[in-house]
Amino acid sequence: MKVLLINAVSGIRSTGRLCVQIADYLNTNGIEAFIAYSAGTPYQKGYKMGTPLEIKLHGLYSRVFGTQAYFSKRGTRKLLRYMDKLKPDVVHLGNLHSNYINLKMLLNYLAEHDIATVLTLWDCWFFTGKCCHYAAVNCSKWQSGCYDCPRLKAENPSWFFDRTKKMYRDKKMLFGKIPRLAVVGVSDWITNEAKKSFLACARDVVRIYNWINLDVFKPTETDHLRRRFGLENLFVILGVASGWAKSKGLGEFIELAGLIPDDMKIVLVGGLSPEIKLPGNIIQINETNDVDELAEYYSMADVFVNFSKIETFGLVTAEALACGTPAIVMDSTANPELVGNGCGFVADIDDVKGVLRYIDEVRNRGKESFSGKCIEYTRNNFKKDERIRDYTDVYRSLLQL
Repeated sequence: MKVLLINAVSGIRSTGRLCVQIADYLNTNGIEAFIAYSAGTPYQKGYKMGTPLEIKLHGLYSRVFGTQAYFSKRGTRKLLRYMDKLKPDVVHLGNLHSNYINLKMLLNYLAEHDIATVLTLWDCWFFTGKCCHYAAVNCSKWQSGCYDCPRLKAENPSWFFDRTKKMYRDKKMLFGKIPRLAVVGVSDWITNEAKKSFLACARDVVRIYNWINLDVFKPTETDHLRRRFGLENLFVILGVASGWAKSKGLGEFIELAGLIPDDMKIVLVGGLSPEIKLPGNIIQINETNDVDELAEYYSMADVFVNFSKIETFGLVTAEALACGTPAIVMDSTANPELVGNGCGFVADIDDVKGVLRYIDEVRNRGKESFSGKCIEYTRNNFKKDERIRDYTDVYRSLLQL
């Protein structure tokens, strides 16, 4: 069996790391795996798509004309020639909405060549007109047909035109043409959402949780970190994101900073605009792609807080739990699935004072009273080899092996 994974990034951020882990597992277990990507860490069996100029032009055109994944024809044509030579048995699609690929050309190719195709829903883009996350505005138009998009200016924004109706119809038609299609949701929440969408036409719609590399994300000694950041004898509240913005709960963390006592400190790992000024009791650390360093930050914290309301899985929450740190999440989308019994708390949306009450409860009970259950829960649900084997089962089902 030969598998080609196509994703915006390789080796960096959550989806890039997951893609590499899938490919590495397959390559060491008798299945040839390759990654096509537009940015990130080069992969030994990799194919880098597009050029910086083409990607920038794609981003500009999508904003001007209101259509996304309709450009990059030259780069996509080269990818299809690469696929002609590679002859993959399975094509596994990840993030295709980062201005580097022509969706129509790719999906028509998969349909015409009857290639078994797997979609992983790391967000909602595959079954909406354009948006990755509609839950923030309680939009349900995607169930029948997108129009008058309330998130037109969000994510990859359209400056002038609302073309969501066209993009929705095109996706519905293109995915409907693929004879052997499987859809994988990374949580029960998004899997059930997909079953309400046009992707319900797929041969299989199944849930496979994302996974954690438990050899990396595990409790780690962090006294040196506490000394480095002056956190000795302080209760540490941690948040992690690739970039801090309103959608990731930055405003709620700033509000929380005004409520916590002097012997607590908030640490935010992730990029932050230099224009944003944080309170003195928040320490901001730039985004890191070093997973060992990231595991140290999780282990250093007394509690992990995720204020995001739109999570299709919530990898940072699962990673924190794997390091023995209890988590507090919002009661929205996939968040509650990630916090098993005894692993933390699920708070009402926007209830910052409620989050503080849960933080106080963690402090009073002690992190150690949660850690064992956190680690056990991640090992029972997010073990890497088991979840990747679930994907190989999907591949074999499509190929009838």
